[in-house]
Amino acid sequence: VQLQASGGGSVQAGGSLRLSCAASEIIFARNGIGWYRQAEGKQRELVAGITSTGSTNYEDSAKGRFTISRDNAKNMVYLQMNSLKPEDSAVYYCAADTIPVLWGQGTQVTVSS
Repeated sequence: VQLQASGGGSVQAGGSLRLSCAASEIIFARNGIGWYRQAEGKQRELVAGITSTGSTNYEDSAKGRFTISRDNAKNMVYLQMNSLKPEDSAVYYCAADTIPVLWGQGTQVTVSS
């Protein structure tokens, strides 16, 4: 499996979750990895991304609440999500910025009010 996401679940508003994305070594070493989400009836959107050298970027609503990081020894990318809101509910995907983009399977995040 080249990309595999995990860690979703159901939490109450204000809670936290950490998503994990396991990548194959060659994918991890050469590419940036992003976390995307798609809520029901909405388009998929980038939440946060991290380059192969560790530079990060965040979608505005994620700034200050979410942290993306990578563990080079484990070929893992994480998305720590704090202060979760109901509007964060979505299927979350990790993806590598290959050409074409390589998508992992999604993991469901549900935040209840």
